[in-house]
Amino acid sequence: MSDAIETQVRPGRVTLQQIAEDLGVSTATVSLALRSSPLVAEATRERVQVLARKLGYVYNRSAASLRTARTHMVAVGVNDVVNPYFGEILAAIEETLAGSGHTVLLGTYSDDPVKQDRVLATLKEYRPDGMILCPANGSSGEALSSIAAAGIPIVQITREIEGVGLDVVASDDVAATRIALDHLHDLGHRRIAIVGGTDEMSTGRNRRIAYRAWMREKGLAVDPQAMVVGLGTRDTGFRAIQHLLDLAAPPTACICMNDLIAFGVMMGLRHRGREAGRDFSVVGADDVSEAALWAPGLTTVKNHQTEMGRRACERVLVRTVNPALPATRIIIPPTLVVRGSTSRAP
Repeated sequence: MSDAIETQVRPGRVTLQQIAEDLGVSTATVSLALRSSPLVAEATRERVQVLARKLGYVYNRSAASLRTARTHMVAVGVNDVVNPYFGEILAAIEETLAGSGHTVLLGTYSDDPVKQDRVLATLKEYRPDGMILCPANGSSGEALSSIAAAGIPIVQITREIEGVGLDVVASDDVAATRIALDHLHDLGHRRIAIVGGTDEMSTGRNRRIAYRAWMREKGLAVDPQAMVVGLGTRDTGFRAIQHLLDLAAPPTACICMNDLIAFGVMMGLRHRGREAGRDFSVVGADDVSEAALWAPGLTTVKNHQTEMGRRACERVLVRTVNPALPATRIIIPPTLVVRGSTSRAP
């Protein structure tokens, strides 16, 4: 049991010097004790921490940043916080960085490259120790190169802008497309559509290229009408399935750029009196937690976004220590999760 500390709570900002004077120790001892350093005796650590709490001492991160030239912040830029996929990535990033004592500084830009550049410029002003960014659809590498030139390490996550010489942590888009198509082909489907994505983003471009290549390998005709472009929203999926069902030779299945699009397709099917897994097969991508809750559950390609967030954190922290390391592409193999939204071709 430590001795009771009697001191008067004083108005204004409490400083290390005040705590040191009240306890009769040096400011260096107080600083170490507040960080639970083993260099300070346990009894002294406890006395310092008890008094600091009583006085309402608040750690001055700005002052510490001036001393160390580190802000202990990692900026994270994502294009769509509404998508639970990015929520799961952010949760993994925050949990991983908490172990290193870093704080997350979040910026969002709604998949708008102009807004992205403005947000990144603001994040840059805070001088974070590093950045983890998912490039907006259609964005160039100028803003990212400017940040990297300022000495801030950048790791691209999920998507990448090629040719900028920056680290990338992403899923294998080609493999994700092929395992989804192989699953549908094994179920007897031959008229298969692809929904979502554009050629202006790496994920959309890679998957659409893989789709065309796979169709040619199987000797199947590529119908441009069955390749529906669009952003990763439920609305894209809902509108796409109406278009596909109205074709002269409608497909019997589709693969989707993400799970949100797939959810929209499933809702659109019900709007037409049809059901996923019974009248039409649907495969999503990402395997967000909601995918298992639908009835039927969504068959989807798991991109392991939690691991993606963790690996991106590890890479950006390595970069803060050794910024001269060559750029690395960390590609995480996807896996297929089969649920009730796919069935044999009618």
